[in-house]
Amino acid sequence: MKYKSLSLIALAIISCAFMPSPGDNTQKLGKTLDDDNSLYTNVGNIALTVSNFGVYGDALLNLTQPGHQPSCEYPIGSGIEHIFQGGLWVGGFKKDNGIDNKGKSGPFVTTGAIDNSSGSRSSGFEFTNSKGAKEIQRSSLLDSRFYNPLAISHQDLISDYSDTNLTTLDGTLIVDHNPLGIAIHEENYAWNFPFADFFVIKNYTITNVSDKYLDSVYVGLWTDAVVRNTKITYIKNGAFYGHGGDGYDDSLKIAYAYDIDGDVPFTNSYVGFLFLGSTPTIPDYTLLDIGTGVLDTIGATCFNSWQFNNTTDPNFFAPPDGPTGDGVRYQKMQGWFGGTNRFNPYFNSPGPLSHTGINPDNLRIPTGTGGRSELITHGYYKNIPPGGSINVVFAVLCAKKYGNEATSLDTRLERTNLYNNADWALRAYFGNDKNRNGKIDPGEDIFGDGLIHRYILPAPPTVPVMKVVPDKNKATIYWDKRAEASVDPISALKDFAGYRIYRTQSGFDLTNNQNILGSLVVLAQFDSAGVTGFNTGFKAVELATPMIFPNDTTKYYYKYEVSNLLDGWQYLFSVTAFDKGDPVNNLGPLESSLLANMKSILPGTLPTEDPNIKIGVYPNPYYGNAIWDGNSERLRKIYFYNLPSDCQITIYTLAGDIVKRLDHNSASNGQDIRWFDQYAAGSNQQFTGGEHAWDLITDNDQAIATGLYLFTVKDNKNGNIKTGKFLIIK
Repeated sequence: MKYKSLSLIALAIISCAFMPSPGDNTQKLGKTLDDDNSLYTNVGNIALTVSNFGVYGDALLNLTQPGHQPSCEYPIGSGIEHIFQGGLWVGGFKKDNGIDNKGKSGPFVTTGAIDNSSGSRSSGFEFTNSKGAKEIQRSSLLDSRFYNPLAISHQDLISDYSDTNLTTLDGTLIVDHNPLGIAIHEENYAWNFPFADFFVIKNYTITNVSDKYLDSVYVGLWTDAVVRNTKITYIKNGAFYGHGGDGYDDSLKIAYAYDIDGDVPFTNSYVGFLFLGSTPTIPDYTLLDIGTGVLDTIGATCFNSWQFNNTTDPNFFAPPDGPTGDGVRYQKMQGWFGGTNRFNPYFNSPGPLSHTGINPDNLRIPTGTGGRSELITHGYYKNIPPGGSINVVFAVLCAKKYGNEATSLDTRLERTNLYNNADWALRAYFGNDKNRNGKIDPGEDIFGDGLIHRYILPAPPTVPVMKVVPDKNKATIYWDKRAEASVDPISALKDFAGYRIYRTQSGFDLTNNQNILGSLVVLAQFDSAGVTGFNTGFKAVELATPMIFPNDTTKYYYKYEVSNLLDGWQYLFSVTAFDKGDPVNNLGPLESSLLANMKSILPGTLPTEDPNIKIGVYPNPYYGNAIWDGNSERLRKIYFYNLPSDCQITIYTLAGDIVKRLDHNSASNGQDIRWFDQYAAGSNQQFTGGEHAWDLITDNDQAIATGLYLFTVKDNKNGNIKTGKFLIIK
């Protein structure tokens, strides 16, 4: 938990600086607090928790607790988180009409979250929602249980909220809250395409629901960006946050953050916050009177950054609490760094105001014990009338650093993947407006209606439905043929070309920097004749009669067996479909998502009730720090094998004392031990049903000692009991 404080003297200075304007008849919508942050993106390779109260990320992230929410984890399963918490900011003035400044008051900034808002609704949590409100999930994937023909992406997360309420559901005052009188409709979009699975588009429609005009409005994303590997650094103390660097690229309009010296080299990635566009559009640069009679050029997209709880640095100071905080935040939304601050007498350093203008590349704030705030904004939008709306769109994206330079550095070369990923987010936003000039030019009207269609991407073939059946030392892979009927939305052609089968090698998961996509290797490829590839055809894998499994309506037309697997080791498999490419639109062959149908299996023995088959343990003898063990007592693992489908395992010392009882059935195979939490690669493991894992921890929550142990296995179906023994050497 992070805290923010100001001296009593400072609070006294700023306490009277701003008060709600008298006579403000902002429409009260009767909004109450019913927060929902239970959903996060999970169709692609980025897992970002979003809420229905203007917040994203999970400030209460704690990987030692079950049910934690991912806070911009990338890649999925890696444990590398990129955000502590973030929120929508909207700032501006209120006035009586759109002609002059009559009744003008402000500035006011409504924030979804600020530096000190970490988990409890305090100052900074200024958006609320309707009683019983929940996030809505929908999907464009036909086989998704959330399928909806209105869906924009493979996973839409949608919510509505407003800033018009002054209290929470229980009547608690929302601290330092001066409403602008706005309602927000938020839509988040995520895809599973390999070329688009690293970003989440955040689409905000902001409506003025007051009877005032909103003047000089800025909209932005504030983020406490923390790039750390939570598989390595569990404890969220002050040191957890103070190892980051920040930057901004004005040409692309992207702010970004990375790890300088925290969990290097296990956090070799960037998180970026990218402005995509808005309706209406506004000029890139504007002349602004900053209140001193001086006109200065201010960019439409601005960046600012500061350090948590910093009250001394003249450039990177954090906005104060209290009413004056709105004025400071508004100036930061305009992109001002440092200098004399006319809104905040508490900070009064000599020298002229310093505006970012075209912000310097790689602008890094000092490291320290606090987190870094990233603020990217767009504005200003002039005179939004009562009932009027604007639409502003950003993207949160991640990328691995490029090249072989030190991961603690930040160079243009290392940002190569960040820029490439940002371009794909822009491509999604601009859709058929390929040259991104805001109009449909010749060759861009692919739908024949003369309109810009946003959020469309070239599409690889449909993801095959895949089933993996594990067995002793092997796995059998089945998949259907729905991909072969795919039609590309851009070319309108059936361009299916073939299939690829992927697998991981044994031991891929025994790392603190799991990268699922990087661990998958091509096992086999089967493609149509006459396309770029091996021209193998499908005869080697096609079944004479489709396979149908119980309680599964899918018809599986293809089968591939993988042998020589190691029992008890985790393997991931995926089947993708790829197309022929689209030379007309300058696109190479596209491939479906590796993650969409990925299955995690552990080969092993099948369940058996045969009284003649011996039950055993492996490895036996067990030596401390077995090759698949982690670095602590609770990350050890042995397996009991040849088990009945429903049984109880009891482990004893030679003296007959009970050490542990394990209840086993085909659906419960010991995957509740911590080893699977640490090394599960973000997947649900599929077992054979005849084995059970144990972490060598007793019923009294103690690690067992070196020695010989006895065990019995009682078949719960017939009462038969088998016995065995194993040796532990530490």
